[in-house]
Amino acid sequence: MTRSIWKRLLSAALTVAIACASASVAAQSGEIRIAHVYSKTGPLEAYGKQTQTGLLMGLDYATGGTMMVAGKKLVVIEKDDQGKPDVGKTQLASAFADDKADIAVGPTSSGVGLALLPVAEEYKKILLVEPAVADSITGEKWNRYIFRTGRNSSQDAISNAVALDKPGTVIATLAQDYAFGRDGVKAFKAALKNAKVVHEEYLPTNTTDFTAGAQHLFDALKDQPGRKVIFIIWAGAGNPFKIADLDPKRYGIEIATGGNILEAMKAYKAFPGMEGATYYYFGIPKNDANTWLVSEHYKRFHAPPDFFTAGGMAAGMALVEALKKTNGDTSTEKLISTMEGMSFETPKGKMTFRKEDHQAMQSMYAFKIKVDPAFDWGVPVLTHEITASEMNVPILNKR
Repeated sequence: MTRSIWKRLLSAALTVAIACASASVAAQSGEIRIAHVYSKTGPLEAYGKQTQTGLLMGLDYATGGTMMVAGKKLVVIEKDDQGKPDVGKTQLASAFADDKADIAVGPTSSGVGLALLPVAEEYKKILLVEPAVADSITGEKWNRYIFRTGRNSSQDAISNAVALDKPGTVIATLAQDYAFGRDGVKAFKAALKNAKVVHEEYLPTNTTDFTAGAQHLFDALKDQPGRKVIFIIWAGAGNPFKIADLDPKRYGIEIATGGNILEAMKAYKAFPGMEGATYYYFGIPKNDANTWLVSEHYKRFHAPPDFFTAGGMAAGMALVEALKKTNGDTSTEKLISTMEGMSFETPKGKMTFRKEDHQAMQSMYAFKIKVDPAFDWGVPVLTHEITASEMNVPILNKR
């Protein structure tokens, strides 16, 4: 083959490649590409799959079933972070660089969430955090490209303090030894005004034998005067409620915790009357979005929506509300200016992105557990809706 023929063939190939690329860009101009980075596999798989279901249902509900905003099709790109920070970081970078995602949602794990924050900043694209909880995500590690529909550790802590913060109460905490657990305990302690934390027990996330940890907790509480409570902050695998098998009642010790997914709440049936607070339970909120979610989820899956399904739906509804306000404009600065201070409806009612740190202000629900034979789990019965205005959620970012 002569050099001139080779050049002509190479030039033709380049022309075709450029034309194909142009066609691809043109095709994508009619799309809004949303990357969902979540634990499709890994220790928080159950949470991640609920969030994915909720996100798709939220986009469906908010667009009236069209999956279109301002004439553009919403395309969701799934990315499995496996619950691993390094994998999540790579997946989000790939979503922005290779998949040309306009915006991202996720992740499931707080550890992964912290790894994703600098990626959003590097690519100058919005990451809507749902459901990773650690305060530091919208606190000291935050940047202006981060918004969060999910509750943070402070919201969890302040709402649970409503149930437990009584004079004469002493508390020992049991939590997982990573960002979710440590930030949760830190926020819980800061929220208490009357009760006193006398011990913090941190265990590996994959713990299955809680005997040694339980003994530390019992030793810290058993000789204390007044009401004695072990407050559990736990997510994913392992059943910390097994400590009840070691009979803390013989020391007058109670167990308390916040809400969780229905599978985990099966353990709550052993604790009728247990107090706590939750982000969501399908039977509590009374609004149009939740009515639709419960009804539609039963139709599609023959089961009620779970804890993280509601969060995913909230994220989807927030995205659609923002995109409607920008008329489909996905430029980051336009979205940031639109979303700061924006209120939007969710299955929990109205949420508002706080301007200072982009954390969604929202209600939480204080409960007591009731045992109902119609359900496999302990049923959280609402004792008080803790509105956003009742919670003095601290602003923790340094920027």
